[in-house]
Amino acid sequence: MHPLLVQNLTNKFSLVRQLGRSTGVVQRFSIHTSKMVQIKEGDKIPSIDLYEDSPANKVNVADLCAGKKVILFAVPGAFTPGCSKTHLPGYVDRAGDLKSSGVAEVVCVSVNDPFVMSAWGKQHNTAGKVRMLADPAAVFTKKLELGADLPPLGGLRSKRYSMVLEDGVIKSLNVEPDGTGLSCSLADKIKV
Repeated sequence: MHPLLVQNLTNKFSLVRQLGRSTGVVQRFSIHTSKMVQIKEGDKIPSIDLYEDSPANKVNVADLCAGKKVILFAVPGAFTPGCSKTHLPGYVDRAGDLKSSGVAEVVCVSVNDPFVMSAWGKQHNTAGKVRMLADPAAVFTKKLELGADLPPLGGLRSKRYSMVLEDGVIKSLNVEPDGTGLSCSLADKIKV
């Protein structure tokens, strides 16, 4: 935290404490100064529920990844051009090869509702190849610190990235340099 900001907050809290003492009111304050950090290789995936097909079907990401190798990739939005023409189709096409090399699950995540993700998956024939999981309130995306403010897509969305997880631990993480491009997170770039 910047020294001037700390001094300013200290002065304000001191004034509030003095007022509290003079009025008999006790106040409790805490300053949270830690900064959120983007998840990185070696970190465990958080235990957060995503949704598959409907709001009634919760899928806990940590449980999904426990004891197996999983590829998880995220897109800024279902039905968007880059996601629909390149990103998702690449993983659908390579799902068989990835699974034959030891990957138990291939998972696509987007900040959309589960009905949209389900419809998008059906359009791309993902059944048995790629699981389509929705992060409707961006809880997972925020926890990973991999969000991007994209007003034309509705505000907070996910950056485009891919990761390989083994027993819930991130072994590789590929975040697009600009958050939305189509380079390092593509299916043909993933190393299992």
